[in-house]
Amino acid sequence: MSVQQSPSEGGADAEAQVVEFRLGEDVCAIDIDQVDSIVEVKKVTRIPRTPDSIEGVMDLRGETTAIIDPKEFLSVSVDDSGDSVLVLDRPDDKQRIGIRVDEVLDVVSYAPGQVDDGDDLENLDTRGIREKVARGIIRKPNGDGLDLVVWIDVDRMIDSLN
Repeated sequence: MSVQQSPSEGGADAEAQVVEFRLGEDVCAIDIDQVDSIVEVKKVTRIPRTPDSIEGVMDLRGETTAIIDPKEFLSVSVDDSGDSVLVLDRPDDKQRIGIRVDEVLDVVSYAPGQVDDGDDLENLDTRGIREKVARGIIRKPNGDGLDLVVWIDVDRMIDSLN
């Protein structure tokens, strides 16, 4: 399944266009521009002496793709791993990278006023915020109030693997 991207305007006041997904009981998101496709997990081969956050590699259309488990970065309780992978579109990577998620929920746009980032996050004490892998928190209205969505900074998460 490929993700269709709609054009977005740049700048600080632009809408945040994200792919939302579930990790355990948490809802997270990454920029739509960073997602190439969404695929089902096939056989993942563990690579010895790699960090726990690197689940292993799998063959994706004849190309070796590294599979990352973001639960390690966000201190999400580990249940059974989901069967979906968000394959990233990062032109500078030497190898394809995918993020394993429990369930892909939706592609959504949020207005700038719904996103808390930078100084707005200083009072939140979560591992994702402390380790700088969370880009911000999205306030998503629901029927009873607000749900909070962790907006992950994929570049920082991957850079922290090195």
